[in-house]
Amino acid sequence: MLRILAAALAAVALLAPAVTAAPASAEPTAGPPFVASTHWAKWGDLSTLRVYPTASARSVSTQPGTVVQADEAWAEVLAQAPDADIPGMRAQFMCHWQFAELVEPGKTSWNLEPWRPEVDDATMVATRCNPGGTEEPF
Repeated sequence: MLRILAAALAAVALLAPAVTAAPASAEPTAGPPFVASTHWAKWGDLSTLRVYPTASARSVSTQPGTVVQADEAWAEVLAQAPDADIPGMRAQFMCHWQFAELVEPGKTSWNLEPWRPEVDDATMVATRCNPGGTEEPF
């Protein structure tokens, strides 16, 4: 009986690492929330929506193929600032999503302006997501 118990314990000891080891997985992608807060501000007579991204947004936005996460982030913007659903604003946000952390990592806010013109993607990128005028000073 002792011999059977010893053999059983030995078998369990051999299998334990395989049973308790964590499964191998790829690096997890950070998830929502992607927007910490939004805040409308004035720049002279012009309005700007300051979008404050979370650390998760900053991390995920630098990765290719994150359209689903970008759409989720835009939905979070609209949940906090429904009046941001204005032509051109989503395109500015998507430009910031794709390039802000690559061009200017850690920028306090991604600023979107309803007065900026709607432009094609090439112009949006060429103007650093700020078509129709200079970037606001904040």
